[in-house]
Amino acid sequence: MGLFKNSANNYLFIISFLGISAFISINSFSQLTINDWYIIFTLTGAILLANHNVLELPPHGNSISMDSSIFLASLFMFGLNVTLTASLLFSIIYIFTLRTTKWWKHIFNFGLYSLMIICAYNVFLFTGGEQGNIDFNDLLPYTLALSSYFTLNVLLIGIYFLLVGSENIIIVLKGMLKGTAATYVSTLLFSLVLVVLISAQNTFGLFLFVCISLLLSIAFKQHLKLYYEASNKANKDYLTGLNNHGYFKELLDSELSVAREIEQPVCVAILDIDDFKKYNDLYGHIQGDQLLKKFGALIKKETEARNFIVARYGGEEFSIIMPNTSLNAALSFINHLRKTTNDTYFDGVEVLPYECLSFSAGIAEWEKETYNTSELLNKADMALYSAKDQGKNLVQIYNQHFDYTAQQSLNLEKDLDEAEQQLKIFLSKDVYTYRHSKRVYQYAVDFSNKLQLSINERKTLILGALVHDIGKIEIPRDILTKKGKLEPHEWDIMKKHVTWGKEIISTDKTHEDLIPLVELHHERYDGNGYPYGLKGNNIPKLARILCIIDSFDAMTTERPYQPTKTFEEAIVELRECAGKQFDSEFVELFIEMIESNFHFKECPEVLNQGAG
Repeated sequence: MGLFKNSANNYLFIISFLGISAFISINSFSQLTINDWYIIFTLTGAILLANHNVLELPPHGNSISMDSSIFLASLFMFGLNVTLTASLLFSIIYIFTLRTTKWWKHIFNFGLYSLMIICAYNVFLFTGGEQGNIDFNDLLPYTLALSSYFTLNVLLIGIYFLLVGSENIIIVLKGMLKGTAATYVSTLLFSLVLVVLISAQNTFGLFLFVCISLLLSIAFKQHLKLYYEASNKANKDYLTGLNNHGYFKELLDSELSVAREIEQPVCVAILDIDDFKKYNDLYGHIQGDQLLKKFGALIKKETEARNFIVARYGGEEFSIIMPNTSLNAALSFINHLRKTTNDTYFDGVEVLPYECLSFSAGIAEWEKETYNTSELLNKADMALYSAKDQGKNLVQIYNQHFDYTAQQSLNLEKDLDEAEQQLKIFLSKDVYTYRHSKRVYQYAVDFSNKLQLSINERKTLILGALVHDIGKIEIPRDILTKKGKLEPHEWDIMKKHVTWGKEIISTDKTHEDLIPLVELHHERYDGNGYPYGLKGNNIPKLARILCIIDSFDAMTTERPYQPTKTFEEAIVELRECAGKQFDSEFVELFIEMIESNFHFKECPEVLNQGAG
């Protein structure tokens, strides 16, 4: 960390030195006339006002400052000497007016602005721009000057954050570039507007521009206030003031995106107040609401210091996102919160079984193979119910080997019957797909018995195997049943069956756990699959398992556009493609299951007979 700090300090010194050196070598005070100084003082005042009254925009912290527009307009109209001198005066005044800002930041900013201004001016001249001779028939010099100005800004600031090491460079650059296209275009347009005003009315034009900036700043602040008020109403729970369920899922999506980029841990907890219905029935909904409000205030206070995100998940359930937090740290915090809740008195809680307010909680940690937020929340929910089953007032970490009670495990027979009804449409359209799906389903049943899967994972794999090709319903029959190799455009249509299948499955929320298997069973472990080109453990585990099963049956079954392999040949190919197309962790286990179930070693011909 000390190395990063020293490197960052050296970098600040280098940029400051280069900027100041460039200023000294280029700028010449002796060449400035009285009229130039009049313009310089006017520009300096305008820049100070522009910095004090920025145009604030959503989201929070985003804004447009007119100072860069003034610098650029000054370059186009008055040249480098006047603009650099105005920048120097502005920086000197800021050093004395903003004393809370460290002096070296002022020096660095001046050096940075000097380099940006010099770079933009030279690009402007090099691409055919003429100082003071404004020609809007050719916008290329203005556009390139602006581009160089901001490119240098993003690059130099990005390098600093990289050296500090406090942020990931990808996140820094994305944060700086997010939404900046509109900001950059606005800056250029404002600079051109200022050029027109100065050309027509001299410094009075600059005065008009500053007045317009001030009025816009006031108007934008008022609109921004209304925007945040409306946004808070839409995103907050009316009773507790915490984030609501919908906004919580948006925030979780955002945190998981960050976690994927920089590979940092994220944990989620779902909390359920124990015996809240009993409390509500005894004291009524009004007092029950008061209990929810007080409990919400308690967990908000406990989570704010750690920058955790808390929401009312629904009813008496609350949820917490814990970014950059390991599973053990999350367990420690939630247990601390549980104990704090036990020790905090709430009106009437003495009638509850523990004679205090308590909650049960489930925690799940994001993993690379986690498909989406719903899967992560489902795991936390399972852990929560496990805590409830063990007597309440407990915190449980999600474990794939949970022995779930009947209320967690869905009726597999009923689900299989529903899936079978969906599948039977293939009997009239493509009997191959129907039979293929039934065989893949049977392989999945056998393989799930061999693997150490939870009840929920086993159910998901079996159902997913049965309906994994459901999207082929949308593919024209002449392509499905075509003899011989598919044309490129036909193959493009065939590959869309995973997306169409996802859309079909998505219509039933009770089967959303099947979506990763339907959509991703053609992803390859080496990243060369479709539809997204996911790689390694970024592919959900069950989808990686289904890919092996699906491919094995496809290889060993007669298909219109591919020769059939024997089981021996298919096993050889599985091994050859382990670590490439398939996850090698499951390949050998699948082969062991095939050899065991079909007595492969003793009687290989039985395998070949059973393939059709």
